[in-house]
Formats: sequence, structure tokens, C-alpha cells
Amino acid sequence: MALQFLTRLPVRIEPPPSAREVGLSLTWYPVVGLALGAVLWSVALAVSRMPSFLCAAVVLTAWVLITGALHIDGLADTADAWVGGHGDRDRTLSIMKDPRSGPVALAVVNCVMLLKFAALAALAALAAHSHAPPWRDARLAAGCILPPLLARAAIPLLFAHTPYVRAQGIAQDLTAHQSRAAGVFVTALTVLGTLAACGIVGAIALGAAAMAYGIVRGGLVRRLGGFTGDGAGALIEVIEAACLVAVAAAR
Repeated sequence: MALQFLTRLPVRIEPPPSAREVGLSLTWYPVVGLALGAVLWSVALAVSRMPSFLCAAVVLTAWVLITGALHIDGLADTADAWVGGHGDRDRTLSIMKDPRSGPVALAVVNCVMLLKFAALAALAALAAHSHAPPWRDARLAAGCILPPLLARAAIPLLFAHTPYVRAQGIAQDLTAHQSRAAGVFVTALTVLGTLAACGIVGAIALGAAAMAYGIVRGGLVRRLGGFTGDGAGALIEVIEAACLVAVAAAR
């Protein structure tokens, strides 16, 4: 269920899952993030002999295609609502429902995509100039795997201690039937696994993810009193970009 919701892979579930099952699928989001990262790393290795900019473009395109731009849509809606809402909660929530994207949404999405592209290009260039084969380059692996993993590990934590502010919505079943204890546990397990597997690079990525999480969640709570599905999508995109930049910039 988590794979079906978070990706555009041809996953069919028969019969349709119950609301309780949908809620419990939240704890599997980090696993989907790990799988997505592994696929992106495989794509990066497959095109590692290409020029770094072209390699980055192929990986980023695969990233968008696999996820169906689901979280990019949430980022765009949140950006438009944040500026157009003028600090008003009800107006902000109303604008989030508008499927059209204004100039603010386009600017924010372009900036986030540019950061991802530049960070991927930097990692591809570092791997190309390394004496080790690409599959042994730890920075390239971390740059592909950690951003989607940590971003999706943040979502069970968000649901566990942040109110969902819409009476109806995609996340209603997730909120009503989640296991908060399991959500906190899988997030903590992801943190420990990242530190154990990636060392200092993992710590840097975690620091960037924690900072992005605090800023985005804090803004959502101050403006809305909680979060929406679009806000969760925006959180994923911001954490991914922050982690990618942090890993690429680490020395």
C-alpha cells in the first residue's frame, strides 16, 4: 500500500485495503524511501560514464517519473498558499485546494529542482574523478539513498505528533488508524541505521534533514495549527533537497 501510494509503479491491491490497513501502511514509508534510493543509485551507476550534468539529469528524471511528481505537487500548492494566504489560516487552506500553480509555485519548484540537480551533478563529478569504481563511492551512494529514505522516514514522525487539520483528505485514514508508537520507532530505527551505515556523512545528512523538518513543520503549525497532505509533500521535497546539498557539500 505504501509503495502504491508513494510511487507510480504498477502495484495493484485486490481487494481494496481497509482504512485500518491504510493507516498501518504509514510505518512502511521509510522502506519505500530506501527502495527508491536503491533504484536511483542503480540508475546513477548505470549512467556514471556520462558527463556529470547529463548523469544528474537522468537520475533526477527517474526520480520524478518513479514518484509521479506527487510531492512536487504538494510543494507547489503549499508555496502558492503560503504567499497568497497572507498569514490567514482559512485563506491558506483554501488556496491549497486550487489545482492551478502560480508564479510563486513555479519559482519554488524550480529552485528545489535546481538544488537537487546541482547536488547530483557535484556527486557525479566527484565519483568520476575518484580512483575507486563508482559503485564503491560512498558519497554517491549516500546522495542517492539517504534523501528519499530520510524524507519518507520523517512522515510517520510528522503524523505521530502533529495534528492533521482537514476534516477530509488523503491523509485522513492515515491519521485515524496510524500506530504512533510504530511511527516513532521506525523513524528512530532509520536514524540509527543511517549513522551505523554512513558514519559522518550520515550524521551530516541527518542534521540537514532535522533542520528542514523543524523549519517546515514549525511553519505549518504556526500558520495552520497542524499539517495537510500538501504540507507533507512539501516536507518531503525540502528534506530531500537539504540532504542532497548537505551530502554534496560535505568535506
